Amino acid sequence: MTSSSASPKAPSRAWAWVKEIAILIVSALVLSVLIKAFLFQSFWIPSESMETTLDVGDRILVTQWRPGPLDVRRGDIVVFEDPGTWIGGAPVEEAGGVEGAVKDALTFVGLLPEDTGNHLVKRVVGLPGETIECCDDLGRVTVDGVPLDEPYLDAGILPSDREFSTTVPLGYVWVMGDNRPASADSRYHMGDPGGGSIPIDAIVGTSFAIAWPLEHATVFTNPFSGDL
Repeated sequence: MTSSSASPKAPSRAWAWVKEIAILIVSALVLSVLIKAFLFQSFWIPSESMETTLDVGDRILVTQWRPGPLDVRRGDIVVFEDPGTWIGGAPVEEAGGVEGAVKDALTFVGLLPEDTGNHLVKRVVGLPGETIECCDDLGRVTVDGVPLDEPYLDAGILPSDREFSTTVPLGYVWVMGDNRPASADSRYHMGDPGGGSIPIDAIVGTSFAIAWPLEHATVFTNPFSGDL
């Protein structure tokens, strides 16, 4: 008698447990999508152009509030979409079938970092309307004639191995990698639209931290303002 009266309750309890787990999963996915849409994304560092600030394989977190409610500043590390000619070579082969679908889904909800794809990571050196030149008598980059102190360059790294002079158009910024000899940055695209500068509208966001690997985890401050 006891056995027959308890048996109908077991499926009910199991179904309630399944529904609870499903609600938790859906809630977590919705929260993840909202965070990615309005707060931050993550990206892998694909090259040595930002060493040793960022190493190959680092996973960075990028706030989408700058640019947006907040302005991009000199010294910010930004992720931006290829303006059109920066990324050369053959396209990266995309995973297909079930593997590709799962990867796309996890990336969409923010559980996997964005592939490099058509994105690049550089540091903002020049702001709209400024004249950026290199090099002065001491080999430094200047902004409107004033030498720029660049504490993020490693010892032995020259501010530039080529001379240049440009005025940044309104709505654009001039970007350079911290590892100047290994960075094909604004200096190498002066014949492109914008004269090497990139549109602010192409910037996905500003990096504020390295999240992985843990031994390299850090929070960035802007070297010129001291703020995040």
